[in-house]
This record gives sequence, C-alpha cells and structure tokens, in this order.
Amino acid sequence: MAPITVGVLALQGGVGEHISLLQKAAAHIVTTQPEILPSDPSKTFNFLEVRTPDALAQCSALIIPGGESTTMAIVARRLGLLDPLRQFVKVEHKPVWGTCAGLVMLAEEASATKQGGQELVGGLDVRVLRNRYGTQIQSFVADLELPFLGGEQEKPFRGVFIRAPVVEEIIAPVSGGTTGVGKNGGVEVLGVYRKKGGKGEGDIVAVKQQNVFGTSFHPELTDDIRIHVWWLKRVLEGVRHGELVVSA
Repeated sequence: MAPITVGVLALQGGVGEHISLLQKAAAHIVTTQPEILPSDPSKTFNFLEVRTPDALAQCSALIIPGGESTTMAIVARRLGLLDPLRQFVKVEHKPVWGTCAGLVMLAEEASATKQGGQELVGGLDVRVLRNRYGTQIQSFVADLELPFLGGEQEKPFRGVFIRAPVVEEIIAPVSGGTTGVGKNGGVEVLGVYRKKGGKGEGDIVAVKQQNVFGTSFHPELTDDIRIHVWWLKRVLEGVRHGELVVSA
C-alpha cells in the first residue's frame, strides 16, 4: 500500500509542531500496537506541509492548525485553496482536524467575527464564538477530561487555550435533540471545559461530526501525543474499511 499522506495546512500556526507530534504518534502506534500499524511508520505515513491545491490533492487527511481565522481564510482564497478545502471536507469527506482557528474554519457559522464577516470551509454543524476567553495575554492552560481517549485517558489532558473559540451552539442536532451519539451525521460533543468552581454545563471545546474533528485548544503546543495518536488511528481505520482512498 502506498504511504498515507497526511497534510498540515501551512498558512499560519504550529505547522512544524503538528508534524512533529504526528511523527511521534505514528512511532507510538508501531511500538505499542503493531497489529494496527505493523510496518515502519515512515513507510506508512507521509506528512506534508500544504500551501497549494496540488499539495492538498495529494492528501488523504488534513490538519488545519491555529492562527487567525480571518487571515487564514483570506490567504486560502488568494492561493486558490478555499474551494478545494471545501471539496476535501464536504464532498470527498476526508478526515480533517482543526485546532483553535482551524475549528473556526471548519464551523458552518461563526460569531464575533471582524467587520464584514469571514469565509469558512464548513463541515461541522456548529456555530463557534471566536476569542471566547479574551486576548492573547489572557491565554491559559487547563486540565481537561477527554473520555474519547479511552484507555489513553489515564490523566487529564493539559489544554492550551490561546484566544480560543468555543462551540456556542450545535445548529443541526441529531433527531431527538441529543448530541452525544453522532447518529445520522450529527455532532458529537467530545470535550467540555469547566472553570474551577464554575457553574453550568461548561464550554464545548472538542467536537466531531463524521469525518470532521475540532478542538478549541492546541494539543500541538504540548508534548502530549494522545490526541494525535487517537486521530491517526481514525485515519487508519478509514483506510482499512475502504472509507478512505489513499492518494498516489
């Protein structure tokens, strides 16, 4: 089988950090679960910085990192990437993960945008609130319980929040009004942040809908590979079950 090309959109943000953790995650899978990934990870995966439509066309999966979502959309449009990204996510249904600004890009709606609004890729039936926690100097790190990590959730995940968005509304819930099961293409809530001593249900900071995954925080700015491992396993499952065509 040809290597699976996983791209990282290289317009802004922690591109190198994502690629580094992807490499470590692939090596971890080989070491701990050879039945899932029995060969040399360098022969199974190709990690690629994506700046052009041609590079995107080589990818079977993609990460959209953090940055400033309005600027990212403008640059993507100028580079001829915005419509190919929509095709990749919403027509070809390839696995995509957005972190922070990447989550904003993957939302169908965004609030608190700059004057004139901004273009979005879409794919997640949610409305996100940009800059939920304030400015850059109000960035923080918080422990998160992420049950979707399963057996890897032996300790809280240290979430890095930098001008982070949150999901303020799920705009197309599954039938019956629930969101935690992901049926019928519905949005699955995977992570919630609750301030220490805070009241209420907390802020939705991780969601998944079919092929699209989004986090408000920056796993790539830590040395914790657990979410990258989890996501790469989902990509591998798609290949194994014939849901994902490996690019030549």
